[in-house]
Amino acid sequence: MNKFSLFGKFTVQEGERGTLVNILLEAAESMEKVEECEVYLVNVSEQEPDAVYVYEVWSSEDAHQASLSIEATQTLIRRAKPIITGMERLNTLQAIGGKGVLHRS
Repeated sequence: MNKFSLFGKFTVQEGERGTLVNILLEAAESMEKVEECEVYLVNVSEQEPDAVYVYEVWSSEDAHQASLSIEATQTLIRRAKPIITGMERLNTLQAIGGKGVLHRS
């Protein structure tokens, strides 16, 4: 049941957080069609006006890597790059289970 999960942080140019949030929400919507993507959450913090956090759960690390080559993903990356000033993989985790994570045998 162990899944690949990822917690990342994007830092953006001042005043551009809403733009990146919208782009990442489009990414989340496109992930609805990707069965291997079980969770894709876009988060913000009141204390960090220029940061956006993303939490993802995938069936495997390979599935996550494959998603980066999808044309819709590439288009969204191209749109986001000009406003992103930093990216940080806060942690790579192994999702064991719980609400929101599908159990597939």
